[in-house]
Order: sequence, then structure tokens, then C-alpha cells
Amino acid sequence: MKIAAAQLTCIPADVRANVARAADLAAAAREQGAALVVFPELALTGYELDALAADPGLWTAADDPRLDPLRSAGIATAVNVALPTGGPRPSIATLVHDADGAHVTTYAKQHLYRHEQDVFEPGRGDGRFELGGIRFCLGICFDNHFPELPGRGAADGCRVHLASSLYGTGDGIHERATVHPGIAREHDLYVVLANHVGPAGPWTGCGGSAVWGPGGALLAEADDRTPSVVTVSVATAPGVMGWAP
Repeated sequence: MKIAAAQLTCIPADVRANVARAADLAAAAREQGAALVVFPELALTGYELDALAADPGLWTAADDPRLDPLRSAGIATAVNVALPTGGPRPSIATLVHDADGAHVTTYAKQHLYRHEQDVFEPGRGDGRFELGGIRFCLGICFDNHFPELPGRGAADGCRVHLASSLYGTGDGIHERATVHPGIAREHDLYVVLANHVGPAGPWTGCGGSAVWGPGGALLAEADDRTPSVVTVSVATAPGVMGWAP
């Protein structure tokens, strides 16, 4: 199976415009033969915490009709949103839909980073799903700094860890390049990182969306400036790795 990691520059607090940008990247991934594409953290709004705290209209549920262009892209998607919780705060959550647009699973970020704790509700459970005979686990940005999370996924038979993130051009450059191959090495997982590129709230995303193979080898990597996708072939069984540009 081919899997794509997408990176995009978001329009601040504009769900419909960012869905359109994500749908274009999903179409590009599908044309490259990918069966699944993963997007960065808060891909439909940008990292706009003040706007998300003030306007519940920016929160996005799995059945939100604004997602229709992405759900109809003909490829499975893992897109990160501000998700309604039924309470006064949303969660930061990844919605997974299959290639037919059916909702597969939702994972809410468990480890909120600093100021996120004032805006969002933390998740309470791990995320898993299966596609094409491959089992996946999920993490969102700061989650991936807690190795027990992907460790539980590996112990549960997962082959691929999907990381929707925002790493900036400061310390994020080093964190992006060390945390994820570390997960791949420690837990014998493919790790697929989708990152922002360009302005993202108070930061500038450093791009570099990438895939590392079991053992930590870098298999594919985007640049630090271009909205794009990178695609890798993932083996269903241990001991085999593939790469596709």
C-alpha cells in the first residue's frame, strides 16, 4: 500500500478554503497511487487558537458537510480538526475516512502542549484502524514525544504510526528530525509525519513532511517551503520496505 504525507499552508480560520486545499493535495496523492493521505495538525483552520476558542463554528465533526470535497476525493484521509466534544471546549482530533467517505475512526490528542490546555479538552483513549490489511495507530504533535503512545500501538499489532503535527522553524526543526525516526527505531514502525509549511498561527511551519521506515531510515521527505505530498509504499509484513517518489 502507498501512503502519502501532506504538507500545506493554511488560510487562517477558513475551514472551507483549507478543505479545498487539502482536497487538491488528496487528489495529488491519489494520482501518485496512494491509498491514504495524512494531513498536519489543525489542518482545516491553521493553528489559530484564539479563533478556535472564540468561534465554535470553526469546530468540525466527522459528518460536517464542509468536509464533503475531501471525503469525495477517492482516497482515505486522516485530517486533523478542532472537534466538538459536547462541552465548552473542542478537542484536537484526527478524523479518518475511507476512500468512499465513510467515517472509520476518530482520535483525540491526549497530551496537550502548554497553552493548548486553556483551549482544548484532552483525549482519553488511543486511536486505531485497519486499511488494506495494515493496522495503523495515531498521534498528534506533542503526543509523539511520549513513546508509550506508539509503543501501545506496536504492541497492539500496528504497522504504521501516523503523526499530524506542527513543527516550526526554531527548535521544531531538530524535534521533527529526531522524534519520529526515534519512534520508528524503538517500536519497529513506519512513521508518517504530516507537518505545516509556512505561516501557522504564531509559528512558521518548517515543512519536511516525511516517512521513516522500521529501524528509523528516512524513506521520503518533502522540502521546507512547498505545499506538497510525499508517497511511500508500506509493506504489510515486517522485514520488507518500499519507497516511491
